[in-house]
Amino acid sequence: MGRDHRPGPPIAGVAALAVVLKAAELLCSAGIPALYTAVLSQQNLPAWAHYGYLGLDIVGSMADDALMVTLAVLALSSSRLTERGGRWLKLLSGAVMLLLGLALLLRPGWLL
Repeated sequence: MGRDHRPGPPIAGVAALAVVLKAAELLCSAGIPALYTAVLSQQNLPAWAHYGYLGLDIVGSMADDALMVTLAVLALSSSRLTERGGRWLKLLSGAVMLLLGLALLLRPGWLL
């Protein structure tokens, strides 16, 4: 009876939470992909280029998510997030969202 094994969270609960979070995220951020595909459809590109740009968009968003998850896991595994650290994290994420919003309003071509 050597090893002390602590069971992790049930996989069905983790999967259900992921589905619910993705559904909420989709409702909040569906506008940008819809705009991207609408602009892409108006370009009269050959099929391979059209699907290539869609694939590039998917890979880019997956890479972004993977980077954020990796950084969060590394940051949270090394130490607990303090209240001050949480405030800085909120400030940084808010600044990034503000910059992206300004770019979308003022220079939408930069985001294509």
